[in-house]
Amino acid sequence: MYFCPIFEILTFSSKSEQMTAKQKIAMESNPRGTMAFVLINLAIALIIAVLLLVALKWWLNRYTEHGIEVEVPQITGLTVEEAQILLEGETLRLEVYDSTYSSKVPLGTIVEQTPAPVSRVKRGRTVYVVMNARQRRQVAVPQLADVPYRQAESTLRQMGLTPVGLVYKPSAYRDLVLDILTEDSTSITPGTLLTEHTPVILVVGQGLGTEQVITPDLKGLGLQDCRSLLLATHLTLGTFTYDKEPGEDNINRYIVYDQHPAAGSRLTEGKAVNILLTTDRKKAVSVNADEYPEEEFF
Repeated sequence: MYFCPIFEILTFSSKSEQMTAKQKIAMESNPRGTMAFVLINLAIALIIAVLLLVALKWWLNRYTEHGIEVEVPQITGLTVEEAQILLEGETLRLEVYDSTYSSKVPLGTIVEQTPAPVSRVKRGRTVYVVMNARQRRQVAVPQLADVPYRQAESTLRQMGLTPVGLVYKPSAYRDLVLDILTEDSTSITPGTLLTEHTPVILVVGQGLGTEQVITPDLKGLGLQDCRSLLLATHLTLGTFTYDKEPGEDNINRYIVYDQHPAAGSRLTEGKAVNILLTTDRKKAVSVNADEYPEEEFF
């Protein structure tokens, strides 16, 4: 009973070998039929390959949305918020990749975009933009004391500030800058940050005057306050010497502890007053002018 299946398998195998042998004999005796069989199989394989390629191309086109494009709108001159709304309507995205500053375009607007306007791109593409700064840049006021006023005006314009006038004061030297003022006549300390295009006024020397003025007391004042007070009395600031070499972190702490000529002296308009500076406030009160001979100031 157990040998029947084995017997059947052997019988089937024997028949298959016989059929195969018969087919081989038939093919050998009929070469044209063999060639036709091969060509038919090649044709079937070719047709299947073509169908597969067509199906693959159709799938890729559908997956990548080939041929489906949208036009990139013009977004330069718009704010980021306005540009995002416009791009979302075209199924595009926005990304700010850089910023710059230009006084020729509105603050906070787009100055450059990639891809360019009217370009055709696929949906979902990112449009990269360069933004103009949202605030005007700050400009540090330069040190222009004793600089010819025409050169000073040119320097201020190049830095982005706007000279709007000149105020002449008596001075030993004509046409040299004595101070820089705001429009409300406030003295501006060098290094002060001003918004670009801020109007400034230059105080310029006009030579010595003819009137006599009283030298003010400068002790306890800072350098810039000294300059302003002297200009207000038609005098100018001469040399200024520190008792210790100042650093960037403490230069604004220095005050006058001695001056020459002394407070109360009568001087011709435009004359210079020399000062000594220290960070020791007690020194400004206790110093005796006789301890500092006149030659120290020159």
